[in-house]
Amino acid sequence: MPKKVCMVVAHHPFTDARIFKKEAKSLQKKGYHVSMIVPRKNGKLFDIDGTPYTKRFQSKIFTYEGIKIVTYHSESSQKALSNVLSDENSWENHGFNNQLTQLAIRENADIYHAHEYLSLFAGIGIKRLMKKRKGKDVKLIYDSHELTPDPLDPKYSQERRTNLKQKLLTMLKEVDHVITVSDSIKSWYLSHRPQLPVDVIYNSPPLAKNYESKDFNSDRLTVGYEGNIDDKKSGWEKVIGISDICSKNVDFHFKIIGGNRFGNSTPIPEHLQSRITLTGWVNYHTIPMYMTDVDIGWIDLEDTAFSLNRDYSLPNKFFSYLNNGIPVMVNNSKEMKEFINRHQCGYVIEKKNATSRDYADALLSLHKDKSKLQQMSKNARNIMEKLYSWENMEKRLLAIYQSLL
Repeated sequence: MPKKVCMVVAHHPFTDARIFKKEAKSLQKKGYHVSMIVPRKNGKLFDIDGTPYTKRFQSKIFTYEGIKIVTYHSESSQKALSNVLSDENSWENHGFNNQLTQLAIRENADIYHAHEYLSLFAGIGIKRLMKKRKGKDVKLIYDSHELTPDPLDPKYSQERRTNLKQKLLTMLKEVDHVITVSDSIKSWYLSHRPQLPVDVIYNSPPLAKNYESKDFNSDRLTVGYEGNIDDKKSGWEKVIGISDICSKNVDFHFKIIGGNRFGNSTPIPEHLQSRITLTGWVNYHTIPMYMTDVDIGWIDLEDTAFSLNRDYSLPNKFFSYLNNGIPVMVNNSKEMKEFINRHQCGYVIEKKNATSRDYADALLSLHKDKSKLQQMSKNARNIMEKLYSWENMEKRLLAIYQSLL
């Protein structure tokens, strides 16, 4: 009989690239019966850019691309889930009586796969109550998309960070396997729980099909950015600054694949409207098509000195660029710097907080060195083919599941 898997989600949109499009779909393809318990906010499900669904996905339970989706109202579960910070003795009476935990138990799965700190807490409740009520030993995976709590995050007091960390270490005693997204985060877990089974599954896309190598013969320079541009941070200001400087020197274009989240806007100055293109949010599987004319991919992770997650990050867009043979330009963050230096697939600006001028100068310099860009591009595509594409990550995921069963 096929084994049942239940994805337990506290915050992410149900079509999240890692959770749904890659992990859930890979498990389904392998023959697992997959269900997901996912949150509604204010009664609505949301697309990846924050757009609320108003006509689709209105039923409490529905099937999407062959995967069972069970929804719950996140507001009704937040108070109970926040009891993770209470004394462990109170967890069963006050913490586990929430919709996320209870609906997941009804799925009667063999493996539960939690994706956030609070869904991990729900998973602890699932594991304990399944044993108590049904005498069933289930397996629990914690998919740590980031490090929570972030040891450097200034928005939490030291006391709160300490409490969050202590409760995390307590919960990890009952976790059967941890999956995370970078080697630095894996090392953090092992430094605290040396016997914990931990594997890295990178945020890699499926290998881009119909790939054609880049020749970099054009005088035009196109820089790409994939994902959300938040006009409340300096990211958009840097896009404007880079475009302003570079367009005075070469035929420059900045292509943003994605853009604003729902309800936000980022006005483009009139003199740069022919230089900056926002494609809007596109279908996940069509991203390679939008990457074909991009020469260099840009990532700017600010304030890495105040966020271990930023310093340890290897974001989706990083691998998306490499997948399409696009060299990556980044500021000095530990994990991306080490990766780029190891594989010679991009360029690191040796500053934690790089300015528009820093990026512009580096871009213009690289644009003149066509042979270097060509070699970086080849290296990028080669390592995705041999090591890092989702097809390779899928093998890791399936091996973890097989080991648990």
